Amino acid sequence: MSPEHPPGLQLRAFAGDADFPAMAEVANAVFAADRMGWVRTPEHMREDYARLPRFDPLRDLVMAECDGRLAGYVRSAHWTDAHGCLVQAQIGFVHPALRRRGIGTVLLHWVESRQRAFAQGQNAASVHHVFVTEGETGRSAMLQRAGYAPARHFLRMERPTLDDIPDLPLPEGFEVRPVQPEHLRAIFDAHMEALQGHWDVAPPRPGDFERWTTLPTFQPQLWQVAWHTASGRVAGQVKPFINAEQNATQNRRRGETEFISVGAPWRRRGLAGALIARALVAQRDAGMDESVLGVDADNAHDAARLYERCGFRVTQRNVVVRKPVAV
Repeated sequence: MSPEHPPGLQLRAFAGDADFPAMAEVANAVFAADRMGWVRTPEHMREDYARLPRFDPLRDLVMAECDGRLAGYVRSAHWTDAHGCLVQAQIGFVHPALRRRGIGTVLLHWVESRQRAFAQGQNAASVHHVFVTEGETGRSAMLQRAGYAPARHFLRMERPTLDDIPDLPLPEGFEVRPVQPEHLRAIFDAHMEALQGHWDVAPPRPGDFERWTTLPTFQPQLWQVAWHTASGRVAGQVKPFINAEQNATQNRRRGETEFISVGAPWRRRGLAGALIARALVAQRDAGMDESVLGVDADNAHDAARLYERCGFRVTQRNVVVRKPVAV
């Protein structure tokens, strides 16, 4: 049964570029109210939407207006995980000044209906999937009432200074080489192979490699890629990046230590720690004075403990909640 619309609320289709300023205003109000640590600009939102893979704005996005003002919106995305499950995610916002009027429930019903319809055309089990940050208490309660349950926990970790970076030398038999264009395919493939078996990691699809090279996180001048000298294979990598938009909008100098992996044959030798230390130095040399990362709290390799040894501390505890898609 569809929830009753609050007085004055109307759903409408995405209107294109003209919607981005109001969307950014709503998102930024949510980020501030829920202590999410983000600020978005309309220009960067426009760029991000243009890069979204397999995205149809008429099918996957809806706007909620209340008395002619944008009150919120929700977007659907999907991928197939390594087990063949169709994962259907949702990213939604309701302006804090307009909360507790049922708008979030209306948007949740809309996106679930769209995802059920999409799942009917697929020959696979499907789940609704939402990443909820620690400060989104109201959204968490709404999803719990709707039948969502925790599926996985994640940590946000910060290193507030790039002073006192530990001296962690590369283990014998490995070398870090400057990234060359001819290395990119091997780096991509090694990362995908190393992530096999990790929770909710989707296998690469045609075009993913090419798309990866166009993302704003693609900053190979900062990367630390270790090669196993005897085999000539990529053994491990840390691919930090600098989010210039967030640094500019929040007046900070922060790098992000992300995309960390070590191939199975070379684990438990200290390679990851050495590459993280080198990545922190690269961020410092690029003018940054702090760094952050995100990690699966249930990671089988106890990654959070390694990051703590490298100077990171937990600042946010987040969760993915899911429920089966009923078709």
